[in-house]
Amino acid sequence: MEQLINFLSQFTDFSESQLNLISSKSLLVQLNKDDHFIESGKVLKQFGFIVEGIFRIYYYNDKGQEITKIFLEENHLISNLKENVSTEYIQAATSCELLVFSNKGWNEILLEIPQLEHIIQEINRQALVEKLKRVSPLISQDATTRYLEFLEKYPTLVNRIPLSYIASYLGITQQSLSRIRKNI
Repeated sequence: MEQLINFLSQFTDFSESQLNLISSKSLLVQLNKDDHFIESGKVLKQFGFIVEGIFRIYYYNDKGQEITKIFLEENHLISNLKENVSTEYIQAATSCELLVFSNKGWNEILLEIPQLEHIIQEINRQALVEKLKRVSPLISQDATTRYLEFLEKYPTLVNRIPLSYIASYLGITQQSLSRIRKNI
C-alpha cells in the first residue's frame, strides 16, 4: 500500500482519512507468471496498481501471431474504468503482486477524493504519450537500433522476462534477437 501512496503523493497530499479509505478498498493480489489480469473479449472490472513484477499487454494479429504491445513495470496502473470489452490480453510476464480495487470500490474512492480522478487522467495521458514515443520508432528503425533503445528504455527487463516477449515487442523473431544480442 505504501508504494501506491508514495506514487499518488507525487501529485497531491492526502489526509489520513483519505489514505484509510484508499487502503480499505484495496486487496493485495498475487499472480503467477503467465496468469492473466484480463483476457481479450472480457470486461476488466477492477483497477490495479503494480507493486512488484512485470506485465505485458499483447494481442493476436490477423495471422494468429502473438504481438507484445507494451510492458508495465512496478508503479504502473492497470485500468479500464469505462468497462469496455478488452481487445487485448494483460498477462503477468513474471510473478506479480498488485493492489486491486473493484471498479465500484474505486468509484467510491473518487466520490470522496474527486481530485484523484484528474490525477489518474493525467497519469493515463502521460502513459499514452510514452507509449506513442515507443511505438513510432519501432516502425522506422532497424532491429538493432530498436533493441538498443529497448535496453535504454527498459534496462531491467532483459534479465527478468523471456526473450520471446522482447522479440515480439520489437517485431522480430527470437533467432534475430539472439543474433543481435551476440553481435552487441
